[in-house]
Amino acid sequence: MPVRRLPPLRALEAFVRVVRLGSAKAAANELALSPSALSRRVAALEDFTGKRLFTRQHQAMKLTDEGQAFYNAIGPKLEELAEAVEAQIDRGQVLRLHLGVPSLFGGQRLFPRLPELRKLHPRLHIDIDTATHSEDRVGDTLDAAIVLTKEPDPAFYRVQLDHNKVYGIVSKELAEELGGVPDKETLSKQTFLIHQDLPDSLDAWKKAIGMPDLEPASVDKFDSGQLVLEAAAQGLGIAIMHDDHFRRAHDGRLARLFDIDIESPYRYWFICKPKALETRPVRIFHEWLLQAGL
Repeated sequence: MPVRRLPPLRALEAFVRVVRLGSAKAAANELALSPSALSRRVAALEDFTGKRLFTRQHQAMKLTDEGQAFYNAIGPKLEELAEAVEAQIDRGQVLRLHLGVPSLFGGQRLFPRLPELRKLHPRLHIDIDTATHSEDRVGDTLDAAIVLTKEPDPAFYRVQLDHNKVYGIVSKELAEELGGVPDKETLSKQTFLIHQDLPDSLDAWKKAIGMPDLEPASVDKFDSGQLVLEAAAQGLGIAIMHDDHFRRAHDGRLARLFDIDIESPYRYWFICKPKALETRPVRIFHEWLLQAGL
């Protein structure tokens, strides 16, 4: 029986990454390719299929209707193929979990408890990935992830891990300089420090202190919660962070600004594809995570 010709698999992988990550740049970074090399792989797939899968404008790649139809047709089949290959791999005595984790959650909440998990399940080994866009990569390069967001995509299996309050956090020196309850004029001269993925935290904080139209001198954005805390400790501005992060930091250099409980728009969630719970590594970690109360 003749074997059907297969599409170039690396080109197919590049196509899927661009669609799932929503960015050619993000896909190129994840595959360790230059933008031109990624574009060549996608072009090879277009030549194979005879379809124009993306429109291109400068560095942007936008999925065409034909591209969307192609992805809808092959996406489920690729997941089935990945599961079939996974089932045939001889992993010996090791169970491997590829887990996406925000770095601050990992350092403050996960890593201090991992020795407990290792004692319970010594065969389970976890590859930790702290890169951004982990929600987009679950089911692809990640088996599961812990994400900080308002609400994950309902297509995922998801469990909310906590409730959070928003704090204004400053160095003790800056707290003394600002006084007990700084007014709007004083705060308007300050720099605010936020995580780039949590912009609504600042709006929630301003509204709760009765200054929804407050315009700071600057809003500096970071891609690391740990760096936001360190910047605050160094007196670089007012960090808008979760209460849990403040308490777990145990940093004597930091103080809380305003004694007001403010509900955060964001929560930590555990997410994975529903089928992933059928795999032992994901199931073991999921059950331990809930029992441990992280």
